[in-house]
Amino acid sequence: MKNTVDLHVHSSCSDGTCTPSELVSYAKKQGLCAFALTDHDTTAGIDEAAAAAAKLGVELIAGIEFSTEYHGRDIHIVGLDIDYNSAVFSKELSRFRSSRALRNQKMIRKLREEGGIDISAKQMQERFGESVWTRAHFARYLFEHGYVSEMWDAFKTYVGEDCPYFVPREKVTPAQAVDLILRTGGIPILAHPLLYALDEPDMDELILSLKKCGLIGLETFYATYTPLEELHALRLAEKHGLLPSGGSDFHGSNKPDINLGSGRGNLSLPYELLQNLRDRRTHYE
Repeated sequence: MKNTVDLHVHSSCSDGTCTPSELVSYAKKQGLCAFALTDHDTTAGIDEAAAAAAKLGVELIAGIEFSTEYHGRDIHIVGLDIDYNSAVFSKELSRFRSSRALRNQKMIRKLREEGGIDISAKQMQERFGESVWTRAHFARYLFEHGYVSEMWDAFKTYVGEDCPYFVPREKVTPAQAVDLILRTGGIPILAHPLLYALDEPDMDELILSLKKCGLIGLETFYATYTPLEELHALRLAEKHGLLPSGGSDFHGSNKPDINLGSGRGNLSLPYELLQNLRDRRTHYE
């Protein structure tokens, strides 16, 4: 087994297509020694993944990816090594998920009433069940019902941030997510910062505000980054005194060009990356 990790992975408990157990088996096949299950706003798959990981000798990192709102934009905060069974975490996570549920209700209404889409909460429930619905679920629904020819077209036309049917999350801020992760013993990471299309002053403002709250890491290694973007992200982390993190953002067949552990072939992340983050967290405690 290689000494490599993937610190950003999704299962079918949010918008991935592999079950938690399937992810563990695939991680073993890919030669990973550890991976973080970071589903959107849910930890529902961690127990299953941890049990499978213990049998196969893979280290499962308990994680989450919070979807938050910052100046009208979706900003994602990854938490690693979280105490997901703590009472504090459970209570706050319930509140965070209520915000997502409200956003989803509003998006369904806009798609139906303004976009003429045949969609309802009941139809989404019948198709996707109890998984935490993200925009990827809406995109798949639109694709499967013939409104777009490819899933990614849905992000360009219907549910992307600049589209008429997009609804931002309400009242859950990046700072609140960072604070919750820290209060439950975790390591807060700003996920894929270059995807937010923020100019340099706005990016600096975001990072500085989160560092004051205790942000530890920046996702400098990511499946879609070009070498120049990776260098930019590394310089951004160095500028602000943050540690590098990284992951594939694997979603199974929902992102078919991105593979677990290797992304688009550009990732090979050493365990040292995780250890450095843990050491910094311990230093802060």
